[in-house]
Amino acid sequence: MKKNLIYLALFIFLSMPLFAQQSDSVSSSSNGSISSQFDFLMKSSNNYQDYKVIKKTSIEKFKSNVIDSLNVFKNQLVTVNQNLGEQQAKIAGLEKEIADTKVQLSTAEAARDNFEFFGMPISKSAYNNLMWTIVAALTAAFLFFLFKYSQSHKLISKAQKDLSDTLEEFDQHRKNTLERERKLKRELVDAMNGKIN
Repeated sequence: MKKNLIYLALFIFLSMPLFAQQSDSVSSSSNGSISSQFDFLMKSSNNYQDYKVIKKTSIEKFKSNVIDSLNVFKNQLVTVNQNLGEQQAKIAGLEKEIADTKVQLSTAEAARDNFEFFGMPISKSAYNNLMWTIVAALTAAFLFFLFKYSQSHKLISKAQKDLSDTLEEFDQHRKNTLERERKLKRELVDAMNGKIN
């Protein structure tokens, strides 16, 4: 009996590492990445000539893990595609807003740079040029009329001077003529008086 007990104790101690390895193999085959699970599967399999002999349960477990991983990746891909679609929709909306904003900006700039002048739309630069042209034309007209006025004033002044000179001469000539007439009348009166005497 003592012998049986020793065998039993020896059997329990020797089988403990086997149970630990099996639980370790189960945990390694179900946890970790697919690559590490595949490596574990290759290490834990037996060799037969050039082939590997893998337990059916291990390969089925590996298959279910691969399918689960693929399903997770598919779900992630669907989520990413949905997010991508949402992002693309947002981008399209923002691009449309940018285009609308650019149109509004160009309209505002055109409205800022243009206004109506006598019912016609005109740009500020054209209006500015038009106003300076009008100012230059009015200045030129003013200078022309000022020149003409000064010329006319000179002519009028000369004509008035000539008129006054002519009037003086005429008055002088009239006085001289009157004086001569008086002299002639006196002489005539004296001559008539001298004949009568």
